[in-house]
Amino acid sequence: MSSAERVSEFHNPDIEVLIDEATLKRRIAELGVEITRDYAGTTPHLVCVLKGAVVFLAELIRHIDLPLTLDFIAVSSYGNATKTSGEVRIVKDLDESLAGRDVLLVEDILDTGLTLNYLMNNFLSRGVRSLRIVTLLNKPARRIVEVPISYKGFDIPDAFVVGFGLDYAQRYRNLPFIAVLKNVVVDPPSR
Repeated sequence: MSSAERVSEFHNPDIEVLIDEATLKRRIAELGVEITRDYAGTTPHLVCVLKGAVVFLAELIRHIDLPLTLDFIAVSSYGNATKTSGEVRIVKDLDESLAGRDVLLVEDILDTGLTLNYLMNNFLSRGVRSLRIVTLLNKPARRIVEVPISYKGFDIPDAFVVGFGLDYAQRYRNLPFIAVLKNVVVDPPSR
């Protein structure tokens, strides 16, 4: 397929916009204001779950009017499968200690809860002063393990979504909106 024959990622017929760019950015700005208010007088340490949450993190920190620090963690619960094995393993660990810090765990989507439950327990064992979760998307229909969400962007239906950092086979991360992937046979991974 030549580049002229390729379908634009932004106008792909296999995707249907669920949350448009303006709505996303407005809600993320509101989350930043809430975090600024709640963490006044502190320096929150934001830990981004790679790779999907990096776009959300980049937008979010623009609206947190506080000194803050960042770190990144990568986990896998899929192996080579498209469904979670239920076992979470750290692929890239943090660069800094969490001891005594006010940690905000930044995730793109809360689906089954398995990954965030694992990370919460792991972080608590590292001696954090406080720990809260901020997620862009919440998909309660697929929840296996309940985890407390302190800051939530949007509740979404049980559909496989892409865009704004979320991917399917590394595609669609660059979409400036959240979209439902359609007309593609997908066995959606649990996030």
